[in-house]
Amino acid sequence: MDTPWLIDWIILPLLIIISRITDISLGTLRIIYLAKGKRVIVPILGFFKVLIWLVAISQVMQNLTNVFYYLAYATGFALGNYLGIVIEEKLAIGKLIFRIVTRYDCENLIHKLRENKFRVTVIDAEGDSGPVKIIFTVIKRKNKQKVIQYIKDNNPHAFFTIDEVKAAGDVDIELSGIDHKNRYHRLLFKRRRKGK
Repeated sequence: MDTPWLIDWIILPLLIIISRITDISLGTLRIIYLAKGKRVIVPILGFFKVLIWLVAISQVMQNLTNVFYYLAYATGFALGNYLGIVIEEKLAIGKLIFRIVTRYDCENLIHKLRENKFRVTVIDAEGDSGPVKIIFTVIKRKNKQKVIQYIKDNNPHAFFTIDEVKAAGDVDIELSGIDHKNRYHRLLFKRRRKGK
């Protein structure tokens, strides 16, 4: 007895799409966690990713004459990549380091960051056009847009870069009632004592 038309042309292609979306989303998250050194969750995600992939590919291989299965497989792959990135952004996993370089007065920006419990280190430096200030702050990734907005509001002409931090020596990146003015500076730049 032939498989009903509804199963062949609608239900199975939809199941393949859903399987691939799940499989690729898990794969994207697995790579992200792998880059961040999360050893426990990576193999678990890898196990489920491969298991789901085998289910999807087996359906395609059993029905090589049905073009909708190929399209479903490719659609699921594309949507899975997109969804994996969206999920990762929503989870906001990890930490970022901001390097902010400005020629202009940055006291308002520094005050705003510290007022909102971000650790800040400020360094005097020399740029192409004269003296500049370099502001360093390490933040939880979920606060990225908040810090960018502080920069736009207080030093709109500042140049800044953002990099991923794989590991940080201090557990709490944002402070809660700790004297951060000097403590973070000592963490980043330990001063050497001059020899007698």
